Amino acid sequence: MPLATIESARKNKMKIDWKNYAPPKPKFLGIKVFEKYDLEELGNYIDWTPFFSTWELRGKYPEIFEDEFVGETARSLFNDAQSLLRRIIDGQWLTANAVIGFFPAAALENDSVTLFKDENREEPLSTLHFLRQQAEKAAGQPNLCLSDFIAPQQTGLEDYIGMFAVTTGIGIEKWIKHFEEQHDDYHAILLKALADRLAEAFAERMHERVRREFWGYAENEALDSEALIAEKYQGIRPAPGYPACPEHTEKRTLWQLLEVEKNAGIQLTESCAMWPASAVSGWYFSHTESKYFTTGQLSKDQVEDYAKRKGMTTEQAEKWLASVLNYDV
Repeated sequence: MPLATIESARKNKMKIDWKNYAPPKPKFLGIKVFEKYDLEELGNYIDWTPFFSTWELRGKYPEIFEDEFVGETARSLFNDAQSLLRRIIDGQWLTANAVIGFFPAAALENDSVTLFKDENREEPLSTLHFLRQQAEKAAGQPNLCLSDFIAPQQTGLEDYIGMFAVTTGIGIEKWIKHFEEQHDDYHAILLKALADRLAEAFAERMHERVRREFWGYAENEALDSEALIAEKYQGIRPAPGYPACPEHTEKRTLWQLLEVEKNAGIQLTESCAMWPASAVSGWYFSHTESKYFTTGQLSKDQVEDYAKRKGMTTEQAEKWLASVLNYDV
């Protein structure tokens, strides 16, 4: 597939009418920490469809129970999961911690976003670096970048960006070891799968609270679980390493700004993996037109540009972006 140059892709960025837009202001700036969050509450936000996919059972919950091929197996697995989830919650086997933060922000022309120390917006705090789609688009279709959803510096608008890190994996090692010592691999795997689902549920619940309480741009939102799973809400929460921002080292900036290890107990490994593994982190965007997308393949001109913005060598950037390069290194 032919790719546009990064220069022409930027010229085809998403056109947002900033003149008729008032960025919503968060209810607080800086960070907020949540310790020992209620697991019972999070259990209500679990999306069970990916849980069955983990076990290679294809089908949407709860319709999967009626499937003539995997329905019986899925129901048996679900019952086991419900039983173990009850034990996890009642016994407080896992600890759920989170940290969120909001910062004044302005988009730069090079797909990066400047964060400021305070509302004066005079002293930079940090910079986030995003990537832009380079696939050739049909007329009227923009080449998207996450920075498109933050008001550009030259507009003079006072915009903001949020970020988060959540985990439900604190304490899991003890119970994994317990099951493994009993040669009960099934429940060890089941526990890991449930911890992962709880972490995603935590990310969902915290995003809901951000929209309704902490950022408050959707105070009257009233969505059921199906609507939440279908992402019918305003705003997005893309995660570093996922399609819209397929580069993990941006987590290092997030970890620094939110003091994630100190505030939530989540460590970041040298390869930018999160530990405990049952964890989710990312950004909050509030704009009404913000949406998820896949960056897709990147050409060398953008990789070189990204490396320069990040203070990396081109070779280092190519290593981190290996899965989305459209050329051989």
